[in-house]
Amino acid sequence: MKLCTITLLGLLAFIDAGCAPAASPSCAGVGGTPMLEYQLYFGRGISGRADLTDREWADFAEQIITPSLPDGFTTFDADGQWMNPATRRIGRERTKVLIVALPDTPATASAVAAIKDAYRTQFHQQSVGTTVHPTCGAF
Repeated sequence: MKLCTITLLGLLAFIDAGCAPAASPSCAGVGGTPMLEYQLYFGRGISGRADLTDREWADFAEQIITPSLPDGFTTFDADGQWMNPATRRIGRERTKVLIVALPDTPATASAVAAIKDAYRTQFHQQSVGTTVHPTCGAF
C-alpha cells in the first residue's frame, strides 16, 4: 500500500473510534454501584397567584421530599422555559431543580412519582419535568 492509503485508513479508524460511545468505567472501579440519576424540574409559577415562595418550597421539601428521599438530594434555583401544549405559548418561570442518584428499584420509582404527584396536586401544576440517566454512584 502507498503511504497516503495507510494514512487515510488510519485516519478513518481514528475518526470512527471517536464517533463510538465511550466505554463507561466499571462502577466497582470507581468504588460505586449502578444507579439512576433523576433530575426533576419544579416550575414555581402558579396560575392565578404569586409564584411559589421560598418558604413554601422549603416546607414542601421538608414535608414531602425529605421523607421520600431520606438519604439526601441536591436542589438549586434555575430559570425555566416551556411551551404550553394547549395554547402553544412560551412560558418562563423560576424553577427548582432536584438531582438525586438512587438504586434502580420499584421503591425508588414510586418515591419519585409520589414527589411529582404531590407537587402537581399541592401547587396546581400541569407537570414536573423529569430526566433519568444511568450512572455510577458512590457516597
